[in-house]
Amino acid sequence: MYEHTLTDGTLWLTRPTGADIDRIVECCQDPDVQRWTTIPVPYQRGDAEDFLDRVVAPSWADNTPVWAIRTVEGGQVDGMIALHARGPGTCEIGFWLTPDHRGRGLMSRAIALVCEFGFAPDGLALERITWRAIVGNHPSAGAVRRNGFHYEGLGRSAGIQRGERVDEWFAARLRTDPAEPTTWPS
Repeated sequence: MYEHTLTDGTLWLTRPTGADIDRIVECCQDPDVQRWTTIPVPYQRGDAEDFLDRVVAPSWADNTPVWAIRTVEGGQVDGMIALHARGPGTCEIGFWLTPDHRGRGLMSRAIALVCEFGFAPDGLALERITWRAIVGNHPSAGAVRRNGFHYEGLGRSAGIQRGERVDEWFAARLRTDPAEPTTWPS
């Protein structure tokens, strides 16, 4: 896949590069990024280098891109968002954002850009985008809910985070679903 920048004029989603390594390491020190993701803890420079070599590079080659979220064109990394292959016509969305950018609707905007590209016939032409998160990650759930994802259930001990079993929430959006907020169980 060719590198494809996504933007709405407020956010720029671009491929992370070696120039971003120090910033990625800095961002991954955030306790919430560590709490809700499966990144290694402690997170060190070698982890960021491995991420670029073993996750980012192959993802673009396999049409499942990883984007750095930037709030200034050509600016520093303020988060990550990615689509991971989960079978024919299906990808799973995953993301994180730095603390100073949370609560401003930026992740909802990034998800909207990625879903638009993912479902577009001249993008990835996906039929379904799934999401999962460790139970309790309400900000992540809110961001996908605002983008038309439908709650699909709870998976007891469905995930593993640093060797421990965790319960997970599941949701998905179909290509035919409108990008409008959905109602989830409390």
